[in-house]
Amino acid sequence: MIDTSTGKALLAVDDTLVQPVASLGRVLLLIEVAAQLEDGGLHGDRLQRMARDTATGAGLWQFLQESTMQVSDLATLVGASADAWAMNALLSTVGIDAVRERAESLGMERTALIDRVRDRRGPDDAPDASVAPTGELAWLLRGLALGEVVDEAVSNRVLGWLSLASDLSLVAGSFGLDPLAHRSLDHGLQAVAVTGSSLGVRAEAGILRGPGSSVSYAVTVTFDDASLQRRLAVVDALRTMGTEVLEAVHEPARR
Repeated sequence: MIDTSTGKALLAVDDTLVQPVASLGRVLLLIEVAAQLEDGGLHGDRLQRMARDTATGAGLWQFLQESTMQVSDLATLVGASADAWAMNALLSTVGIDAVRERAESLGMERTALIDRVRDRRGPDDAPDASVAPTGELAWLLRGLALGEVVDEAVSNRVLGWLSLASDLSLVAGSFGLDPLAHRSLDHGLQAVAVTGSSLGVRAEAGILRGPGSSVSYAVTVTFDDASLQRRLAVVDALRTMGTEVLEAVHEPARR
């Protein structure tokens, strides 16, 4: 957890350890999409829903009648619901190499989107869609909040998409916000929370602005997902972390 304005570390536990973070690496994809929209590499392109992009995971596009969508609308679906079909369509368009190069240019040495969303992962597939240490994720979210990721226009585009995210079930579950509408201040709070979930993985990175200060945070838990009780224990632990984040933003910025 980092004070957004000062960059001071407020809490760090194993924050250099690289772990699977499921689809949380979509933040890197959205950064590349935003950058290409800003520099003209992408325009008002409409992408076709293709069989290669299908996955029965999160998202809405698989349930909609519209088979083509503009790039910006697909990015909105990815930001709002981690839409698997939209994510795969965008990744097929911009290319995973471009996403990796962009991440490296931002100083993300060990944070990577390494594969598309898949229903099943075989022996020749990456074990998860993305990996990251929590320290880099927290700094990446801080950079977005400060308008420093590529530039202010790109940062603002990405934050706009991510601010629609409706999963407040983990760390952000302790903030007391409306999961479907939290873009505006609510009791002095404003949050952007990005989650990643897969078998045995629960991860979240976010920004919480509060009455006293703003913090950027990232938390990842990998666990033996053999029972509902173990999974619920992980959710409880993440929400406990959420109370720490909530308390931090009610205190003045630490300099």
